[in-house]
Amino acid sequence: MGNRFELSVVADNEYWAGEKIAAGIDEIKRIETLLTTFSDDSETNRVNQNAGLKPVAVSRETFELIKRSIKISELTQGAFDISYGSIDKRLWNFDTTMVSLPDKETAKQMVRLINYKNIDLDETNCTVFLKEKGMRIGFGGIGKGYAAERAKQIMMMQGVESGVVNASGDLTAWGLQPSGQPWTVGVVDPNLAGEVFSYMNITGLAIATSGNYEKFITINGRKYSHTIDPHTGLPVTGIKSVTIVTTNAEFADAMATPVTIMGVKAGLSLVNQLNNIEAIIIDDNDQLYTSKNIHIN
Repeated sequence: MGNRFELSVVADNEYWAGEKIAAGIDEIKRIETLLTTFSDDSETNRVNQNAGLKPVAVSRETFELIKRSIKISELTQGAFDISYGSIDKRLWNFDTTMVSLPDKETAKQMVRLINYKNIDLDETNCTVFLKEKGMRIGFGGIGKGYAAERAKQIMMMQGVESGVVNASGDLTAWGLQPSGQPWTVGVVDPNLAGEVFSYMNITGLAIATSGNYEKFITINGRKYSHTIDPHTGLPVTGIKSVTIVTTNAEFADAMATPVTIMGVKAGLSLVNQLNNIEAIIIDDNDQLYTSKNIHIN
């Protein structure tokens, strides 16, 4: 998935713990095979190859993940959209050779195929049809969290009472540390790579962060995030990082990016209307904002 996963288990027996971690890793690998766009015969690519041509039968698992993705698109008014895959890599490559922004009209033209409303789902036949030729779906905004959540569920079903699945900083933790204390999780400082500006003690929760500090370009002295607004095709500015805290790793992963795209006011307004989800936002001026039920120093 292009991400580093770390799985931790609390147990008395190291061999037993190793078996459970192996089961979690196998589940992550299985999901990668299911969702990858780097294999021609994956379900994702078969759907993409038949865009504008015909519906494609997929597993119920993939079907349900797409269905949940569309619900998040509706919830975020399109700020989250798995059909982002149609963005041409020539538009945004975020490397050192990029010295200017594409013009607004070019960007707008490139994102015309991004539209979750053109993903047609047939519940009875378990098929997916992309209505427009050239449309592409991808699970970059939700797949990592889904894999982490599934790995956790597999390990819990096999008797793991306490553990952590960390997917490149997006993590889910349950149970307690060997000391009997909740897990301590750091919130990354977007100005200092690898540094933490605050800590939280959690159990039974998932945390995901979307930030402009890992992948960005600087043009004329201004930093542009790798996060692209699917409505405009242009990169998001104004927010350095969004951290989502909720009960499910898939939902945490899926919500971090759209809250970034929506901006501080609209993003917090949405989060405050939902149950069991909180947000921490740092804007370009290093101003800290939080949703109504979370308080950090």
